[in-house]
Amino acid sequence: MKEYLTRMGDGSIVYLTEEAIRADIRAGVNDAASRGKIAALSDAEVEQLYQIVTMPGIIVGVEHGQQVVSSTDQGADTCGCTCSINLDRATQVLILERCFGSDSTDLGFTDYNFKAVKSVVPFEMVVMRNCLENSIIPVLYGAMPNLGFYTKPDGPVDNWAELLPTGKIQEALAAQEEAVELAVRDMVYVAECMYEVGTDGINIDTAGAAGDADFLATLKATEEIKRRFPELGVEIGMAGEFVLGMHGKLTYDGVRLAGLYPHQQVALAEKAGATIFGPVVNTNTNKSFPWNIARVCTFIKACSQVANIPIHPNVGMGVGGVPMCEVIPCDVVSRADKALIEICKIDGL
Repeated sequence: MKEYLTRMGDGSIVYLTEEAIRADIRAGVNDAASRGKIAALSDAEVEQLYQIVTMPGIIVGVEHGQQVVSSTDQGADTCGCTCSINLDRATQVLILERCFGSDSTDLGFTDYNFKAVKSVVPFEMVVMRNCLENSIIPVLYGAMPNLGFYTKPDGPVDNWAELLPTGKIQEALAAQEEAVELAVRDMVYVAECMYEVGTDGINIDTAGAAGDADFLATLKATEEIKRRFPELGVEIGMAGEFVLGMHGKLTYDGVRLAGLYPHQQVALAEKAGATIFGPVVNTNTNKSFPWNIARVCTFIKACSQVANIPIHPNVGMGVGGVPMCEVIPCDVVSRADKALIEICKIDGL
């Protein structure tokens, strides 16, 4: 019986039969449909996904005319290919543009969060200006809300992760709410500074990493940035497929944030004024690539169908069907890209 080379979620090679691959695809589709309460992939899409998984060759691609644009969320290591060679960020942007043909990129501080950037923003403005003067592709300024940075001892508010185990529920909720306002202030301030030097957009990356309060801060900051600077693009890239209810009661536009999946998250991102939305689906390292990519496509197809703004799913280490490993195997990445483009009709990667 013929076996096909594929991968596990940790990147290790595994050989699976046609029967096993089809079973894993079905299981992945059903898992996503059940969790997200969304429609499963059709039989034709399941078959198409099987063909992509088993397609011969190391790297696969889409037909001419189906290409999509790309965006990044890598911050200081913009190029991602410097091989420990010390290059300044402005040079990395040019390498991405002129050597790798990237459609856009983001610039970010080494400590990739808005609170840290606030104290060095004049220097970051100089770097951004230099990038913009020498590059052609859009360059966004990227950072994370990273609500945890606002807790003691590094920040002014009490740590809700320490308060909750001691039963101080109300204090923990209040601390998160205070952190939201502080984070919004910092994100808007940094965006204003970058706007002054002509940045092409703001990338709010890994939104929701600290739970629903983190996602709320992202939405409120986006709303304020678009109110002040309507022409400034804002990309929201999520931290995970599911918004954790660290607070549990927070809402935006009357919608409770805890428990939202990508097709629900994008609706709120649109209302806040986001220009691009980056949904995330996490990789299960104990499952095969066919299982993971089937799950990804089910979630992202549902998101794509309801989105009125471009969506750029995150296809990197540990998300988007890509294995959780340091050196990403191109055989899996190219198949994940092809599946997302052809089945989910995404706008970018």
